[in-house]
Amino acid sequence: MRPAATTTSGFVAVDVNENTKKKWAAAPKDYVVPKMLDLTIENITGNVISVNSCVKDNPRLQYIITKLIQVSHDFVRDVQLQFDEWEQAWQYLTRVGQISTDVRHEMVLLSDILGISALVDSISFPTVPGSTESSILGPFHDDDAHFFSAGESIASANTPGDVTLVRGNIRDLNGNPVEKALIDVWETDGNGVYDLEYAESEGPNCRGKVSSDNNGNYAFLCVKPVAYPISNDGPVGELLRTLNRHWYRPAHMHFMILHPQYKKLITALYSKDSKYIESDTVFGVKQSLIVDYVWTTDLAIAKQYGITPFARQVDGVETKGFWLLEFDFTLVKDEGAKL
Repeated sequence: MRPAATTTSGFVAVDVNENTKKKWAAAPKDYVVPKMLDLTIENITGNVISVNSCVKDNPRLQYIITKLIQVSHDFVRDVQLQFDEWEQAWQYLTRVGQISTDVRHEMVLLSDILGISALVDSISFPTVPGSTESSILGPFHDDDAHFFSAGESIASANTPGDVTLVRGNIRDLNGNPVEKALIDVWETDGNGVYDLEYAESEGPNCRGKVSSDNNGNYAFLCVKPVAYPISNDGPVGELLRTLNRHWYRPAHMHFMILHPQYKKLITALYSKDSKYIESDTVFGVKQSLIVDYVWTTDLAIAKQYGITPFARQVDGVETKGFWLLEFDFTLVKDEGAKL
C-alpha cells in the first residue's frame, strides 16, 4: 500500500479520475455552522435553513436561498413526493441540461412553458399606467442586427412572406415625441423560422435596428409574422405532450427600444388573427399588445416606401396591396439617467 500524500484538505488523489481530483483540490471553508439535529420530516427544513444562513455580505442571496429551501421543502411535503418521482425529476432536469447548446437553451424554454419567464418579466418590468407593456425577450435576439434607414426593409430580397409596412411613433407619457430612440426589431420569416435557426445563413435577416426621427416617427418594411412551433423534440416537448399541450407561439414581432433618457422597453406585438393568440405556449401575450395587420391597396403609400404590391384574394376578389401595421410605443422616463 502507498500512503496518500497530504494537502490542506487532507488527501491527494493519485490514481483517480479528474473529477475526483477536483473535488479534493480545495480546502473546506472554516466557519461555524449550527449543529445538526436528529432530522425528521418536521425539523429538517429549519435545520437546512440554519446551515445555509452564513451568507453575510449578500442579504438578497440569503433571502432567496432561504425562501427557496422553505418553499421547495413545503412542496415536497405537500405532494408527498416519492423516491421514484424525485428520481424521474432529476433525470429529466439532467436531460434538459444535456440537450442545451449555445443557441438552444432548453432550461429557458422549460421556464417559458411553465410561465416562469413571463412572471419574472412582469415583476422585473412593472407597467407604468399609460406606458407600453413589456413582453418576454425570447431566445432569438441578436446584437449583430444591421442598422437601416427609415422605410428600408429588414428582410433581405427573396425572403418568404407577405410584404408588410410597420410604422408609428415613439413618445413619452406626456405625449412628447422621443427622437433618436433605437428600435431593435426581430421576427421569423414567412416560414416561421428565425435566421439563427437556418443551417446556412448569409447574415442577419428579418431583424434590424432603426431610429425614430425628430418627431418620434419610425418606419420599416418586413414580412408579416406567422405562428411557429418552439423546439419540441427534447425534454420540453416531451413534457408538453404529457400535459396534452401544443407547442406553438402566435404570430408576433419582437421589439427592444432604447434611449439614454428612458427605461429600456422589451416587448412584442401579437397578431390578432393568429390561431394561437389565446393559448401562447410561453404565456407572452398581453391584451394591449394584440394588434391588427390591415390589408391596404393604397398605392400612394406603396410608392412612398418603394413597396411592390402583391395579389391577394379578398372576399373572392383579387386585389393588389400589402399589409400595414401602425403602432405607437410609449416610454417611461428614466429618472436616474444622466442629462
